[in-house]
Amino acid sequence: MQHVDESRLESDLAYRFEYLADFVGFGEEDVAAVHGSAGALGPLVPGLVDAVYDKLFAYDATRRHFVPRQHGYEREVPADLNFLTTEHEMIAFRKQHLGRYLTRLVTRPYDGEMVKYLDFVGAMHTPHAGNPHLNVPLVQMNALMGFVSDALTATICGLGLERDAEVAALRAFGKLLWIQNDLINRHYAAAPGPAAA
Repeated sequence: MQHVDESRLESDLAYRFEYLADFVGFGEEDVAAVHGSAGALGPLVPGLVDAVYDKLFAYDATRRHFVPRQHGYEREVPADLNFLTTEHEMIAFRKQHLGRYLTRLVTRPYDGEMVKYLDFVGAMHTPHAGNPHLNVPLVQMNALMGFVSDALTATICGLGLERDAEVAALRAFGKLLWIQNDLINRHYAAAPGPAAA
């Protein structure tokens, strides 16, 4: 039986990632499967990004989080939800971020820097990083991750890969997204609840 320092899971990001990766079985073969999908998935990233934003814009509970100024965006912001479209410059800016995220998943080594980046993805949707006025409720983050997981699954199933490669990619991305989901959820554990809308 392996010993786990549970308090360290909360204070040591690398230790937490190593524990999660070991527990779900995300190892070198999974990283190879994720990286091996880059050539096939890369050209499909813009379509995946558009599908995610179409879904986010289909609900007021998710769309409203794109009205406040996004961290790093310096141009005009929409006056309110009625002026926000998927063609707005700020949404184009956000789409670039999501595209880079998906590209990083399939190209970057899973080292300390990547683990910090995956953790920052969780923090940036709370007041703890980026915009202090942005606080996306956890239910919306979980809904988004569920949609992204299914969209990636459908995309991988449509690539026409050899069965072994397809299964390896599906399993690897499944494990990776569960780890990512934990690195999102951890920023909500001690966070105050969302302000009333």
